Amino acid sequence: MRILVLGAGKTGQLVAEVAAARGHTVRVFASHENHNAAALTPPFLEGIDVVIDFTTPAAVVLNLRVCLAHGVRMVIGTTGWYDHLSEMRALATRYKTALLYGTNFSIGMQLMLQLSRQMATTLKPAGYTFAIAETHHVTKLDAPSGTALTLRDTVLSAIGSKDDGVNTQVPITANRTGDTEGIHTLIATSNCDRILLTHESNSRRPFAEGAVRAAEWLSTRTGVYDFHEIFTEL
Repeated sequence: MRILVLGAGKTGQLVAEVAAARGHTVRVFASHENHNAAALTPPFLEGIDVVIDFTTPAAVVLNLRVCLAHGVRMVIGTTGWYDHLSEMRALATRYKTALLYGTNFSIGMQLMLQLSRQMATTLKPAGYTFAIAETHHVTKLDAPSGTALTLRDTVLSAIGSKDDGVNTQVPITANRTGDTEGIHTLIATSNCDRILLTHESNSRRPFAEGAVRAAEWLSTRTGVYDFHEIFTEL
């Protein structure tokens, strides 16, 4: 398969390494090589099977518009663009292509989300309250992380509540320190005890492997998918 990786940061480079190790032909564009999606020309995209994007919220929207309009399948690991999801869903449908997105491509984190849903459903009737703590490296741009927001949405959905816009129901504490890859903890507290569910990443490799396997899965499909809906099929 011919894979284009957009974004030459640490995660993008590792995605390219994993894809090559799995036998794919890989091309990588750094941000300066694809300013305003200028490198994504029709002749170039004709030679690409799947694009994997780990860029920025601003860049990914332009990349999506160009690639989907040319029928190219996309896997998106970038977060912060979901207010454009309806537009991208319409483009994927119109041009009969495929889009798969996710806040976290780690299989371990997907399992944590499942356990979090069960934990919230079971403990809410017993009077527990919930909070989230997350820690990442100092160079991470968004705070809280997209994964922390997904974790909060999972808990809110499980307890039958919606995001109130001020995070009072399930507050998130975001810490940025050192070179921590990612620690996410769901904390359930009652008058008598406290329960912690934690996922700790010590490598970006699970994210990279998940993204490449997602691209392989997507290569024969059309439609729009959230990674948490399909990860058990990988």
